[in-house]
Amino acid sequence: MSRWIDLNGLVLGAATASFQIEGGADSRGSTIWDDLCRRPGAIDNGDTGEVAADHYNRWREDVALMKELGLDAYRLSISWARVQPGGDGPLNPEGVQFYRGLLGALRDAGISPWVTLYHWDLPSELEQAGGWPVRATAEAYGRYSRLMAEQLGDLVDGWITLNEPWCTAYLGYASGVHAPGRTDPADAFATVHHLNLGHGLAVQALRDVLGPDVPVGVTLNVHANYPFDRGNPDDVRAAEIIEMIGNRAFLDPMMHGRMPEKLREITAGITDWGFVREGDLEIANQPTDFLGLNYYSTQYLRWNESPDVNRTGGHGESEHSPWPGSDGVEFVPPEPPVTAMGWNIEPHGLTDLLVRLGEEFPGLPLYVTENGAAYDDDPPVASEGGSPRVADPLRQAYVEKHLAAVVDARAAGA
Repeated sequence: MSRWIDLNGLVLGAATASFQIEGGADSRGSTIWDDLCRRPGAIDNGDTGEVAADHYNRWREDVALMKELGLDAYRLSISWARVQPGGDGPLNPEGVQFYRGLLGALRDAGISPWVTLYHWDLPSELEQAGGWPVRATAEAYGRYSRLMAEQLGDLVDGWITLNEPWCTAYLGYASGVHAPGRTDPADAFATVHHLNLGHGLAVQALRDVLGPDVPVGVTLNVHANYPFDRGNPDDVRAAEIIEMIGNRAFLDPMMHGRMPEKLREITAGITDWGFVREGDLEIANQPTDFLGLNYYSTQYLRWNESPDVNRTGGHGESEHSPWPGSDGVEFVPPEPPVTAMGWNIEPHGLTDLLVRLGEEFPGLPLYVTENGAAYDDDPPVASEGGSPRVADPLRQAYVEKHLAAVVDARAAGA
């Protein structure tokens, strides 16, 4: 049963990803992000995840900070390469014990632990064998999910199969700005399918081990797409294309057990989807207990066939678009104010998405599993109590406005 604390119906927490915070690289196997970090020029400043925030060694201090902050819940991700180096075969007892210690400490602190099984850090050996474009990776992921349920299930309040598969598929295999840094649109769509399949296999494994009462779901960065000119049929078509590639490619197989025919039409010059086997969509379409939504900004689309326009949507600098099949679609540059990432600030997009998803999936709980803003921090200053503090009005305003957007969505029926 969930141990979430009810604050007027809202649960407030924080989330991290293993590669981004853990470090401890000498205690786990290699991942595709380690490989990308070693590629000259791929990462700003040549930074790596070998130490990161040193969470692997400082997790006790970090849990104490979470308790001091007053978190109700904490979403962490498991490093597949830490618990199962190579992505298959025997488990690493040291890695498993690290997560058991962390999860136990969270529970002792009154913080509800929720686990994401995959947050982009594929073991290197699986990528060398073909990566997510091949079916074997989805099958290995299903086996890994079963092992994690067996090893950690008594300490986890809820499970998330995948975090933002859009990023894995399109930033990793189409534009190449994320690991593994590949730029093959056909591989990107094969990855879409095998992530959907892997999600279904993971849900099956979790249910088989843990039974029906433990919450299981997925986290998607569902995009808030709007035509630049709602009265222009070409702009409406541009928004529909991005809706198909970015949202329906995952929502329809996972939540409805179908492949959108319009997506097949859009991608006809790239792939014939021959890797989709009979029964795959039924596997992908497992009953889930919630849908996680990661939201940061909106995007406005218009039809523009000129070659020198924005095709990336603000998702990294690459000559390859992360939206294969969207030739002719322009992402309209955002107007200020924007975050340090260059992303616009429109809380109404979160309201719109929550209301829309609530209408499409009535009765299914929706969790905002990520939201926030990147800003350039001012130097810390000493507070009255002597502790260093950062003046943070922009981020405070962002969070406040998006919390209000959630309240608005609830008032509208989400």
